[in-house]
Amino acid sequence: MAATSVATIPTDYATAGAAASAGIATTARDFVCIDLSDFDNRRDAIVADLTRACKNEGFFYVINHGIPVDDIRAMFQASVDFFALPDDVKAHYPIDVSRNAGWEKLAQIRPSTGVADLKESMQLGFHGIEDLWPTDQEAPGFRTRAERFMQQCHAVSFKLMTCLALALGLEEDFFTRNHDITQTDCLNTLRCLHYHDITGQTFPPEYWRAGAHTDFDTLTLLFQRPGENGLEVCPGREAMTEFGHGDVWAPVTPAEGEIVCNLGDMLMRWSDDVFKSNYHRVRAPKVGEYQGPRYSIAYFNQANRSAVIQGRTRYTEPITAGEFIRQAIDRNYRALQELKAAKQAQQQEQQEQQQ
Repeated sequence: MAATSVATIPTDYATAGAAASAGIATTARDFVCIDLSDFDNRRDAIVADLTRACKNEGFFYVINHGIPVDDIRAMFQASVDFFALPDDVKAHYPIDVSRNAGWEKLAQIRPSTGVADLKESMQLGFHGIEDLWPTDQEAPGFRTRAERFMQQCHAVSFKLMTCLALALGLEEDFFTRNHDITQTDCLNTLRCLHYHDITGQTFPPEYWRAGAHTDFDTLTLLFQRPGENGLEVCPGREAMTEFGHGDVWAPVTPAEGEIVCNLGDMLMRWSDDVFKSNYHRVRAPKVGEYQGPRYSIAYFNQANRSAVIQGRTRYTEPITAGEFIRQAIDRNYRALQELKAAKQAQQQEQQEQQQ
């Protein structure tokens, strides 16, 4: 296996990221834990727990979900092995935005910081990405493992989305039929993430490996490895400002086998804001903490491209999921341009004051 690469923190990130994504981190807090064991007999209790989590934090843990710990470990190892490949090999599978799949590095820019997250990722879908799957010659067993894991994540998501529909008084198959992985316009994706090793580097205390953001989707499942900390959330009902600036954040300590779930913007619209998507971010390690690479795996439940997202009271205008995502991307782009313009104006003002 190739040695893990060490990434250098971009100079502009050390200043822009610190100012733009600042917030107050608290000690660990208790979030709702959803137990999926004995699902058919306990469904009413699960719906009640899920409703409480979705109306308040927009964030919860899931246990007894049916994915064996050994399978989670195996998927992480497949991810580690892929990211250990030379960049020129991974570049054989470049990100294709139109298909929402492929590899990218130091490319995802958040409006909350204005600079790229210090990570690389490989995103995978169910259909139409044959040329973006790593070959067995370059990444032995990666595709087989990933496709199996995607099916396992979908099985967990199916149960959770059934309960989400019931919690909102909808037909129990409302969300599952709008997230149909058998359809070619399915947008569900698996994303393997690698935050680079920053051992021995110095950085400001308010530096973020991934800037504050919400997810565009309906529901995200996140897998983490014990000891690789950094994820923080700003619970949905407590976020009072854009990107959670100045709000209270809570750290999420990884536990093996546990799934961390957060609601996305699609569900927030479908629920007419009854359920809240939440801001989350990944901070850099503090002094004395583990500074090596951080790996995580996310499964995004995004409605099928042709699915119609429409609330019943507030967001009554119908919009397809494809258009919803396009508008979200456009908003991010405009926010980035505004941030860039503001930064340039500030720099110009400082230069004029120095003259």
